[in-house]
Amino acid sequence: MTVNPIQLKISWEKLPKTFTLDEYPLQDVDQPLIAAALRESLEIAGLILERTLVAAHLGICVHFNDQLVIKTPDLFYATNVQPLPDREIRRSYTPNLEGDIPAVVMEFVPDNPPRYQDEYSAKQSYIPGKWHFYEQILKAPIYVHFQPAIGALMVHHLELRLDSPPRYKKQQPDANNRYWIAGVGLFLGVWEGTKAERTGYWLRWWDESGEMLLWGAEMVERERQRGDRLTTQLRAAGIEPEA
Repeated sequence: MTVNPIQLKISWEKLPKTFTLDEYPLQDVDQPLIAAALRESLEIAGLILERTLVAAHLGICVHFNDQLVIKTPDLFYATNVQPLPDREIRRSYTPNLEGDIPAVVMEFVPDNPPRYQDEYSAKQSYIPGKWHFYEQILKAPIYVHFQPAIGALMVHHLELRLDSPPRYKKQQPDANNRYWIAGVGLFLGVWEGTKAERTGYWLRWWDESGEMLLWGAEMVERERQRGDRLTTQLRAAGIEPEA
C-alpha cells in the first residue's frame, strides 16, 4: 500500500458513556466461530491472563484530527489492559489510555477477490480505511488477513522507519507455513477440519515446539483416548480396571 504522509493529530480518549455505537450485521457466520475458536484455545492453554484482552468485534477508539474513529477488528489481542470497575461492561477499547496497542489485529475476509475493500483501504481522510488506520494511526505491529473460504492467510508486520511513515510488509511463513506472532508468543497457521457445525479452514495457534493448542472438545477426546489405551494395557496385563 502506498500512503502519502499527511499531518496526523492523534489523541487517546475513552468512548463517552452516552455514545451510541452503530450496529452492523456480521458478513457471515464463519467470522464469530473462527474468532471464538482462536480465543478458546488461548484460554484453555492458560494464556489469557488477568490483563489480557482478546476481543472480537470490539471497537478500538482513536480521535484522529479531532474526530472519533472506531474500527472493529474481527479479533485483536492486547496486553496490560486496565480492568474495568465492578459491574461495568466493556463497550470499547482505547489503546494507550486503557492498555497497550494490540499486538495483532485480524480481519476475516469473506470473498476472493474481496468485495469488502475496507480491510485493504489506505484511505487517509475521514473515515480512514482499515489498512491506513491499523498502519498509520494505531500502528498495530501485525495485521492479519484470512479468507476462510479458501484458507488463504496473509500476515503483515509493521516496519518502523526513521525517514518515512511506518509501512506494513508481507511476512513470510516458516517451513511449516506458519507465522510467528511475536506479541502473542505463538505461531499462527491454517488448519482444515471440523469444529461443531462448521467444516472448513480455521486459524489455529501452535507453540514454539510445534504443538498445536487444542480446543475443549479435542482435549476431552484426547483424554478419552488416553483412558482407552490405559484400559487396554491393564487388561493385557490381566487386570480388570475398576468401573
